[in-house]
Order: sequence, then structure tokens, then C-alpha cells
Amino acid sequence: MSYLNPYALSLIAAALLSACATTPNPTLVEAHNSYNSARTNADIVKLAPLELKDASDMLGRADKAVSDDEETETVTHLAYMANQQVGIAEQTAQRKIAEQAVNTSAASRTQVQLDARTEEADAAKRQIALLKEMNAQKTERGMVITLGDVLFSTDRAELKSGGVRNVEKLADFLNQYPEYKVSVEGHTDSRGSDEHNQGLSERRADAVRMALMQMAISSDRVAMRGYGEGFPVASNDNAGGQQLNRRVEIVLSDENGNISPR
Repeated sequence: MSYLNPYALSLIAAALLSACATTPNPTLVEAHNSYNSARTNADIVKLAPLELKDASDMLGRADKAVSDDEETETVTHLAYMANQQVGIAEQTAQRKIAEQAVNTSAASRTQVQLDARTEEADAAKRQIALLKEMNAQKTERGMVITLGDVLFSTDRAELKSGGVRNVEKLADFLNQYPEYKVSVEGHTDSRGSDEHNQGLSERRADAVRMALMQMAISSDRVAMRGYGEGFPVASNDNAGGQQLNRRVEIVLSDENGNISPR
């Protein structure tokens, strides 16, 4: 049996001690890896700079503990705290990213609502402009468009070119706003027999109704009725009043398609 001399044993012991002293602390290695990953993450650098600095400071303390040959438990504890601080930085960045997403979504919803209100306001302005162009008047029954006697052939139900143009404007309006319906109502002055006046008022109202249908307005959106001389808007004692009474009124429904009865 051979024995190692004391000098050889001392060399082996020194080598073992040196190996132990240079063995990396696994917790410290993990902390360094976590920190290096975090500091290359643009979101963490931007959104959690203070938390990342705390992690760096704690990691520096752990490294100093190693260089100062402090106890392994001290190094491990400081490395653990550094690793925890990296986790806090990561969580802070994730939370802020989520908050930004929520804020962006809320801002988008707000913008959508503003756009919708703007669109509604613009649509209302366009509708008012169209009604104004047709000389629509607001009454107790709603908006009423009047086609005067001059838009028809004398004592007949045929629309003149001016009357056709007015009906075209109405058809354009109804095509743009399909929720509306109309009631076309014919009226006359008091001259002539009741039978004649009733018939003329119905034929004129029907002429407007048929013109609308020819312009692609569905028949179920156009009601028609003749009232003869029953509802004058002026005196029948003079020519001016009689002319005002000879008319076709077009009553617009509300947005639900309801028309107030006469």
C-alpha cells in the first residue's frame, strides 16, 4: 500500500477548496439570467424602469456578497431577492400593457360613439335640407308637403312637369329614408258638385301615388285618399283662396311609419 505524503495532501485540499470557492451559486446564476432577459425586453425597459433598476441594485448586492466572501446563505438570499425583483418588473410591464389595451379599447369605443353621433347629426342635417327643398311644413300631423293646383292640368288629374319634379324629390327622399311612409291626400275648392270634387281629389291623389310607385316606392308605403272640398285651408269666396284649396297634401309618417289621422 502506498501513501500520499503530507505535501501532496495539502495540494489536493487546496485544489478542492479552490474548486468549491469558484462553483457558481445556482440561485445567483438564475437571477443573472432572469435579469439579462428582462433588460433586453423593450416593454419592461419602457414600462418598468424603476422595478428593473431595483432588480439591478439587488443583483449588484448579491455579486458584492460573493466578492466579499460572505456566507452562501447570504448570497443565495440576495440572489433570490434579485430574481423576485425581476419578476416584479415583468409583472409591472404586463399590467401596464393590459391597462393600455383597455384604455385603447375605451378610446376606440368613445371615438366610435362620437363618429356615430356626428353621422347622426349629419344625417339629420341632410334630411332637414331635403325637406326644406320640398317646402315641407311642420303641422300637428307631422311634416306635410303640398302640391298646388298649378302642378296639375286644369280640372284634371295629370301632373305637369313641375309636379313630376316635385314627386321625384319626394321619391328620392323616401328611397333614402325607407322607414318613412306617406299619405297622399287630395283636396278641391267648393266649386262644382260634391261628386265631381270628390272624384277629382281622389284622382289627383292617385296620380301622385302612381307616380311614386313608378319611381320604385313600394305601394305599401303610400296610402291615398280624396277629401273633396271637406278640408279647406282658405276661404272659397275668392279666387286666391280657391286656388289654395285645390291641392294635394303629402303627409310624412314618423320614423316608425305611423301617420296621424286627420
